[in-house]
Amino acid sequence: MPLQDWIVAEEARERLGVRPQTLYAYVSRGRVQVRPDPRDPRRSLYRAADISALTQRKSRSRKVSDVAAGAISWGEPVLASEITTVAGGRLFYRGRDAIKLAETETLESVARLLRGGHGAALKRTDRPRPLPAPDMRTRGFLALAARAGVDPPARGRNPLGLAVEAATLLDVLTDAIAGEVGGGAIHNRLAFAWGLGPGGPGADLIRRCLVLVADHELNPSAFAARVAASTGASLSASALAGLATLTGPRHGMATGAIRTFAGEAAQLGPTQAIRNRLTEDRALPGFGHPLYPDGDPRARALLDRFTATPDLAALSEAVQRTTGLAPNVDFALVAACEALRLAEDAPFALFAVARCAGWIAHAIEQGQSDAQIRPRARYVGPEPEFG
Repeated sequence: MPLQDWIVAEEARERLGVRPQTLYAYVSRGRVQVRPDPRDPRRSLYRAADISALTQRKSRSRKVSDVAAGAISWGEPVLASEITTVAGGRLFYRGRDAIKLAETETLESVARLLRGGHGAALKRTDRPRPLPAPDMRTRGFLALAARAGVDPPARGRNPLGLAVEAATLLDVLTDAIAGEVGGGAIHNRLAFAWGLGPGGPGADLIRRCLVLVADHELNPSAFAARVAASTGASLSASALAGLATLTGPRHGMATGAIRTFAGEAAQLGPTQAIRNRLTEDRALPGFGHPLYPDGDPRARALLDRFTATPDLAALSEAVQRTTGLAPNVDFALVAACEALRLAEDAPFALFAVARCAGWIAHAIEQGQSDAQIRPRARYVGPEPEFG
């Protein structure tokens, strides 16, 4: 991480307003990460984000219910994970820069990294032909639901057996999206199914998309997968929970809102379409991200690799000029699929296949914790009628 993400002990204590003993207690309890100062190994550096979170927590109400409620929506971390983090405006998979991984890696290799594997290719089991359906999303649901109906619980399973099942499950979903059972790298299989041909620039762009959206910390669909996994459910059931959550318009189906916005811009002109939305206090879908105030690095990494259609390029330029908001990865996925002339549901299909790697990794990690996710509700309804 950049050095500016870490501060010296004196600054950490000053921000918190505590004595040295209290700072050390925070470290011992795992609430503040610490590392040696590369410029002076005798000194320690403290993670600035952890200090900031503690400072904000101290300034708020200390009611447990308030803290818990604040953690649900873009709040403080609610569970420990070794899989993915966003730090310094960058995305890391198990400590490795996702943008750099997208230069060379496949979804399969990143999936193994996310679930903590050693990287060796695993033999996959035989797979049935995908069930027929009119669109890719429906085929994906049918494939995962069929597996979830018969797969055994993941709890207590041999790690190697789970790894083989994980690799097979990712192939099963790919088969469903492609509409046929195939072999070879997932990005090449999708490129071939979508008429691009394997091994070309289109396939490489698909590969980059898959790697860059494989996981994103504790996003809604990953959390849903972890909730299912915490009950001991099968990997396929956890992935199905993730897929169901992904269909929401504020998650994986945000691409539909982007297309609507782009349609308004094409009809009215970008400036007028933006002005209308701002006047009506409506969102500008595809732009800005709470975790990346300086711009989504995944979007930059993708948009630098192809030429967006003129309409989308004009919209992006106008939004940035008017609001300062940079495009996010949802916009980049739509722009990439438009540039490749793929089907309208291709952005969601790419999202689903890629994010399945993350769902499986989160499901396996949650299963290893032996803890059930079962928060309490803060009841605000009518007073109970005690007899």
